[in-house]
Amino acid sequence: MNLGSITKLSSAQTRWITAENVYGEKGRGGMAQVSATPQTEVARIGQPWARQGAARDLGQSWKVRPCIRVPRESTVTIMDVAGPGGIEHLWCTVDAKYYRDLILRMYWDGEDAPSVETPLGDFFCNGWKTRTNVLALPINVNPAGGFNCYFPMPFRQHAKVTLENRAPEDVGGFYYAISYALRGVARDEACFHAQFRRCHPLPYKQDYVILDGVRGQGHYVGTYMAWQQNSAGWWGEGEIKIFLDGDQEFPTICGTGTEDYFGGAWGFGQNFSAPFLGYPLGACDGKPGNRHGLYRFHIADPIHFQKDIKVAMQAIGWRSEGRYLPLQDDIASVAYWYQTEPHAPFPQLGDRDALEVI
Repeated sequence: MNLGSITKLSSAQTRWITAENVYGEKGRGGMAQVSATPQTEVARIGQPWARQGAARDLGQSWKVRPCIRVPRESTVTIMDVAGPGGIEHLWCTVDAKYYRDLILRMYWDGEDAPSVETPLGDFFCNGWKTRTNVLALPINVNPAGGFNCYFPMPFRQHAKVTLENRAPEDVGGFYYAISYALRGVARDEACFHAQFRRCHPLPYKQDYVILDGVRGQGHYVGTYMAWQQNSAGWWGEGEIKIFLDGDQEFPTICGTGTEDYFGGAWGFGQNFSAPFLGYPLGACDGKPGNRHGLYRFHIADPIHFQKDIKVAMQAIGWRSEGRYLPLQDDIASVAYWYQTEPHAPFPQLGDRDALEVI
């Protein structure tokens, strides 16, 4: 919904999932009790239960279960509802040291392979296990680590959202709220997808691939990159390349420079965060080891594809005699897009060591 349509009446039914109403059921918010015995619905969804002591003098309806604990090396379900409907807002927060250890997955309409698979922090444009405020339209991160996503996520039969903990210890204090509406889903509404990749280091003279292997009709709506430079100097001369509908050697879309694609110019010079584009994290002093965070959301300018799409970014710096230097940096990314289902399987995510921020 946008401001132009906010006055219009609707038959949709709003629901809100939290740890105290794990299915977002009507008239069942805040019903958790101070008890050693889990609620029936908490047991049914498979979440761990722990007696909450802060509300022991007040009892039911007094913030008995505001958050959950995610046991080490386990996966918990945080949404499991029947459709048709659509997620409208997702908020969560957790300690920043777990941003790469918690893996967010989303499954639409009973599919076996997730349509969203990415570390939690990177999904919210917070790579490097570093809290960074983001003032974008679809992804908003506020002090101190409040993650918000406003990408619409329609589903026709079913929606399932899970969180895997790859850390060697339990993760406590995971707070979340998922707002969704039970509503009709039009035939021309595509499903939301997000995919994480990392290459460390990038092989010499090789483009960094953000997305590949997509088959079907859809539109590309965003890029987040977590980029560590391993060479001195300016690291952002590379061009974005987007191959559409059978492009082979040469893409249909080719940019003019990394900072240009993310809405800046002339090496950035400073950090910024805007509704569609941003460079919220990173130093501009050219020192090796600097870690950068960049995003661009194609909300007003979605990139449409009819059959397939591939997205890549060159990694280019400068070397002696004014020559380009192909970089061998530590680069990770999240691609955001909508497409028809079924989607092609994602590349294997890699284990905890492959994702670790060192």
